[in-house]
Amino acid sequence: MDENAPDKVTSVTSQRYYSSVQYLLPADREETARLDAQHLIIVKAFENRLSLAPLNLVAGDKVLESAAGSGIWALEFSAEKHANGIKVDIECIDLSSKQFPPTGTYPSNINFSVHSISSLPLSWTDTFAYAHQRLIVLALNDSLWRQAIAELYRVLRPGGYLELVEFETKRFHCGVGPSSNKLCSLVDELFAEKGIIQDVSTYLCPLLEEIGFVNVRCEVRDVPIGGRQCVVQSGAGYTGEQWGEGWMGVKVPVVKGGGYGVVNTEEEFDVLVRDSVREWNESKGLFTSFYAILANKPY
Repeated sequence: MDENAPDKVTSVTSQRYYSSVQYLLPADREETARLDAQHLIIVKAFENRLSLAPLNLVAGDKVLESAAGSGIWALEFSAEKHANGIKVDIECIDLSSKQFPPTGTYPSNINFSVHSISSLPLSWTDTFAYAHQRLIVLALNDSLWRQAIAELYRVLRPGGYLELVEFETKRFHCGVGPSSNKLCSLVDELFAEKGIIQDVSTYLCPLLEEIGFVNVRCEVRDVPIGGRQCVVQSGAGYTGEQWGEGWMGVKVPVVKGGGYGVVNTEEEFDVLVRDSVREWNESKGLFTSFYAILANKPY
């Protein structure tokens, strides 16, 4: 299977673009809006910090942003460093250019290019002082994770920092009623078929050490889902609707996979997510966990 092959799906009720047959979420304008809104939730969860790595970047250092999407993280990171008098060069990569901002709308120190994290240019070896990658757990199986981590190790310069931000797909804690329990069961079946790693924090730390990284550590933040008005007002978590929007993105892979004994049509999936949203909004104590996993390439 070529994980880079585009997967354009058009049906009666869905017209979504998928940049890869492996990645379970779309790469289109609708998904870009969702990811940009999610970016704010994640940053707030980590105490309004764009990075937890103890960086000491200087002007001219090169930074890699993998799975860049719209580039929202890179744009904010660049502005933050520039405000401190440091201009870094940021290379933003993704499998598709469809979510990139229009040329000319971003600073000249940021470049966007189409590359797979599993196969980066040879000329980038020992180049980057810092590599940041966020939320590609729904794109990689074990083999692809190993390729990706090896490539990140190769392109970092000695002493460079790696920061991976992921969410724990094994710890949703959001099956709270008949519909949401069915949705969780369905998603588990989909992930198992695709080889998605569901205990990502337990999996990634030993893998980083195996590849050669040192000083590996993991920080976790729990983010509430639905149920509490204060979460909505403060922006400190997901509303039920926001959480449901994310799972609407896997509708096409679910239906193409036969519905896993839970749904048979896109319409049935829509109803399942809608009813799950209601259950999430009527419940308390639901959360998802985000992990920031940091490591160094040794000197």
